Amino acid sequence: MSFVPKAVFFVTGKGYHKSKLGSFEQALRNADIAIYNIVKVSSILPPYCLEIPKEDGLAQLRSGQVVFTVLSRVSSNEYNRLISASIGVAKPADTRTYGYLSEHHEFGVKPEKAGEFAEDLAAEMLATTLGVSFDPEANYDEKKEIFKMDGKIVETKNYTESGVVREEGEWLTVIAAAVFIL
Repeated sequence: MSFVPKAVFFVTGKGYHKSKLGSFEQALRNADIAIYNIVKVSSILPPYCLEIPKEDGLAQLRSGQVVFTVLSRVSSNEYNRLISASIGVAKPADTRTYGYLSEHHEFGVKPEKAGEFAEDLAAEMLATTLGVSFDPEANYDEKKEIFKMDGKIVETKNYTESGVVREEGEWLTVIAAAVFIL
C-alpha cells in the first residue's frame, strides 16, 4: 500500500483556554481539523502533489480519519506573549521533483518575520537539493531573487498564524499545517 499524497491544503488556527491541551483543541477547531486523527510527518512535498483549496480538501475527509500533516504548533501561558506558527512552502518548477515544507515557530517575533523565516527554510532546503548556488548568509529577498532567476524553484510562500496571550491564567496555542490527501 502506498501512502504518497496526491493533494495538499493548508490551514491555520488559534485557540485560547485555561489548559494547554484545551487551547490546542481550540486551535484545531479554529483550523477545521479537530475531527481528524492527526499524524505528524516530516517535510517533503511529494512529486505531482497538487495544492487544493481548504474547502475541497476538507470535503474529501471523514470524521475520525487518520490524516497526515506537517504541523507547526506553539503554546504559551505567559501574559502578553506574542507567538507564531508557520509552514513554509517551496515548490519546484519540475513537478516530477519533490518540494519542501518547513515548520517553524517563534516567540516575540512579528508574524511576517516568522513566516518569512519558514519560507526561507523551505526554499533553502529545496535549493540545496536542486544544486542552486546561493549565499546562505544573504537576506531572504536576495536569495528569493536568485531562486526565481535560476528557474528551478517556481513558488515559495508561507502560512502563518499568530496571537498574544490575553490574560493571566490563560493558554494560547497557534498552529499552521499542511494537510495531505492520499
